[in-house]
Amino acid sequence: MSTPVGSGNTNANQTVRPPGEMFTLENPVFCCYLFWATVLVVKMLLMSLLTAIQRFRYKIFPNQEDLFFKNLEVQFNDPHVERVRRAHRNDMENILPYFIMSLIYISTNPSVGVACNLFRVASVARIIHTLVYAVYPVPQPSRILAFGTMLLITFYMAAVVALRTLSFI
Repeated sequence: MSTPVGSGNTNANQTVRPPGEMFTLENPVFCCYLFWATVLVVKMLLMSLLTAIQRFRYKIFPNQEDLFFKNLEVQFNDPHVERVRRAHRNDMENILPYFIMSLIYISTNPSVGVACNLFRVASVARIIHTLVYAVYPVPQPSRILAFGTMLLITFYMAAVVALRTLSFI
């Protein structure tokens, strides 16, 4: 059972959770993580669909057996398809480490408000990154700002974890 944090804690609304309750639906931080992680997983899955749409739109196929039209040749370097593929690869390079770091961060029993806002902002930033990179390209600094937002949040969570566990080393 969760117990309120004593008067020594700076956040009176924070609850100390036993390890068994940290990753359950009883923990609002974990629930918030589950929702926003699901949004990001769906976004990444939609990137595969967007790649397929671009391939059909521009009739660019990477495999001989995919050539539906007789007058086409296998191609690998269409800028429209490659832009979407780069955005998808960028998602995998950044969202997957973010997922892991977020779960580790949850284990530190963070403030509900802070953690949920971090999850929200990071997820919205990645959606914006996809929109300004793969859907409707916009000049910099839009993409770097969206990219950097999640990166900074991931580093922030890593710093919190490192500082909270440093005494155990």
